[in-house]
Amino acid sequence: MDLRRRRLVLDGTVFGIVTGTARHHPLVPTAPVPTVVLVHGIGMSHRYHRRLLRMLSAEAPVVAVDLPGFGGLPKPREDVDIGRMARLLIQLLPILCGGPVILVGHSMGAQWAAEVAHLAPHLVRSLVLIGPVADDEHRSLPAQAFALALDSVGESPATNALVFADYLRCGVPWYLAQARHMLRYALEDVVGGLLMPVLVIRGLNDPIAGSAWCRRLRDRAVVSHLVEIPGGRHVVHRSEPRAVCSAILDHAGVAPARALASDDGER
Repeated sequence: MDLRRRRLVLDGTVFGIVTGTARHHPLVPTAPVPTVVLVHGIGMSHRYHRRLLRMLSAEAPVVAVDLPGFGGLPKPREDVDIGRMARLLIQLLPILCGGPVILVGHSMGAQWAAEVAHLAPHLVRSLVLIGPVADDEHRSLPAQAFALALDSVGESPATNALVFADYLRCGVPWYLAQARHMLRYALEDVVGGLLMPVLVIRGLNDPIAGSAWCRRLRDRAVVSHLVEIPGGRHVVHRSEPRAVCSAILDHAGVAPARALASDDGER
């Protein structure tokens, strides 16, 4: 799969846009599939979405977004809280996609994605929350830092290297500013007001997005489903991309043709 990258400026803030060109296509023509939009978590970028992006792109149009201030992009001069970031995404989505999207957010990206779904439900056909934060029973910086440390122990060295390299590109001040917003956001309340289908995905061994918390999110949504992936931790979409891809396609009502046949490529 070839990655195509470009930058786009909205209201003086810079987004990174990454699209994938599939190597395979379904053998039998089907109805148009909604675009899948991937939103990274705090401190991260599209780079840890590459495996998932490659698999999804065999069955659907896929876009990974690098948010302002992340992935080496310029930091906005003003504070950007979750509502502001969501409104920027709301401006961006119609430029990228022709209709309602399948919006996928990982970690803090689940908060940005949920806020988009709350403010502009006409733009979101369905919502996917992977490893959503922050657990309402552990909503403090020390608790989240401890859970992150636990998770790092079990992630692969390659995943840890990628994560911490992106953290360095993000920088401590911007990370902490966003963490403050993350800890104030009541995701469970927002999810409870959504009418579109919501899929919650977590790695079975994820210490950040725990099972009880994800079940509470599932139960708050009007139409929802929870998938727990054996062997996965917080960065489950990188360690277990085939299972995450399958769950998203099933949620979208897309029967995979060849997308899951091979796991070659980036390691």
